[in-house]
Amino acid sequence: MRNRDFIGAYEAKTRFSEILERVERGAEITLTRHGTPVARMVPLQKQSSQGERAQVIEAMIESRRGCTLGGLKVRDLIAEGRK
Repeated sequence: MRNRDFIGAYEAKTRFSEILERVERGAEITLTRHGTPVARMVPLQKQSSQGERAQVIEAMIESRRGCTLGGLKVRDLIAEGRK
C-alpha cells in the first residue's frame, strides 16, 4: 500500500486489515469518497488505570502545597481582573 494519509473508500474496503494495523501503530488515515474526505481513522488513546490516575491527582495536589494567593480570595482576584 502507498504511504499516504488519504485513502479512497474502495481501497480502504479491500485493504482494511492493513489500514487498521497502520492506525494501531499511530497513523491517522483520512478516508475519501470520489476524492472528498468523509471520515478519519485515528488510534484510540491508551486508557490509564485507576492507580495511574490516582498518582497524577496526588502529584497535582502535592504541587499545589505551599502555593498561596497572597491572602486574597479567588473571587477577589476574578473581580479585580474584570476591572
